[in-house]
Amino acid sequence: MTGLLWPGDDRCDGLLTDDALLAAMARVETAWLAALVETSVAPASVAVDLVKLLEPGDTVTVASAAESSGTPVLPLLDLLRSRLDGPAAEWLHKGLTSQDTLDTALVLGLREACDRIRHDLAAQVASLAALAAAHRDTPRAARTLTQPAVPITFGLTVATWLGGVLDAAPQLTAAARLPVAIGGAAGSLAAATALSPVEDLVSHAADHLGLPPALPWQTRRGAITRLGDALTGLTDAWAHIANDVLTASRPEIGELAEGTGGASSTMPQKRNPTLSVLIRRAALAAPGLSATLHTAAGEQRDERADGAWHVEGDTVRTLARRTVIAGSQTASLLRDLTVDVARMAANLAAARPGVDAEQTRVTGNADGPYRGVTDAIIDAALRRAEVFRAAAR
Repeated sequence: MTGLLWPGDDRCDGLLTDDALLAAMARVETAWLAALVETSVAPASVAVDLVKLLEPGDTVTVASAAESSGTPVLPLLDLLRSRLDGPAAEWLHKGLTSQDTLDTALVLGLREACDRIRHDLAAQVASLAALAAAHRDTPRAARTLTQPAVPITFGLTVATWLGGVLDAAPQLTAAARLPVAIGGAAGSLAAATALSPVEDLVSHAADHLGLPPALPWQTRRGAITRLGDALTGLTDAWAHIANDVLTASRPEIGELAEGTGGASSTMPQKRNPTLSVLIRRAALAAPGLSATLHTAAGEQRDERADGAWHVEGDTVRTLARRTVIAGSQTASLLRDLTVDVARMAANLAAARPGVDAEQTRVTGNADGPYRGVTDAIIDAALRRAEVFRAAAR
């Protein structure tokens, strides 16, 4: 995937690409063959590493042939059988259905995406905690409805960003526990049970893939919608940060700046907050993708949906990749963020006396601090950050 129209796509490199998904499908079929052997259902010669049979160009071949069956699994099986000798060709895919192979392959890719996001979350939390602590007492003007409101500190702003990220992170942790997805032709595991006790086969296959075993969930798509919601929630939290940077980096405000900034094709003086723009872009796109996943979940029917299942794979793949990209971009943004303390102080001074109006009304004068529970909010965010980092170690 080149991502020409989604700048930053290279941050995903091979994650959930067509090549990666084809290899993941081969991994699923390999794990199933191994399970058949380990449960004494099939002869030892059946245990073949199917991934090693894949060749350059296979993805294009499989994709071009997928329309006839509506899934890439059938042409992949045809290709693998043409390269297998002996009983392995006969035992390939026995007891499975196409949805088992594709769903579980997607689970493998989505699990990797979640791992990458968690890595970037750790970097984000570390940067935010450091910023909140460093700027606990840095004065600036709060803005509500775009206008100066009351004096606050930049540490409070950062603590709010940090709280948003920490709120979203546990949702990802919970949703990332995606299990193996094996149900057979109609979600009853009838063929697998006829071959061997179903718990043995599914658990052996799941163990080979490093996934938790599970009963069939072919038309119960909550696992996918929960992940979609978690990914969208993360982009919400990151966009809050990006939006504040976009506002504060306007030259007339000038309180924040990206470490490098982006160039313009025609205006050499510009230093565009490009990372913030791209993070915001991801948050604008994510809810629509998540909504598609919910629509698909609500359109399930019978024992395999006609179209609702088919729309899901590419949608969740796209959402996951874009969230990985946005997470990496947010980590970069926070790592290199430039804070202009003097400009914050100057803007606060320029907003006076209006910015002190509430304090004057409440206390009778504008003397002394007006911080409320700022320190408690920052301290609470820093404690949560330390708990998060300890759990991630």
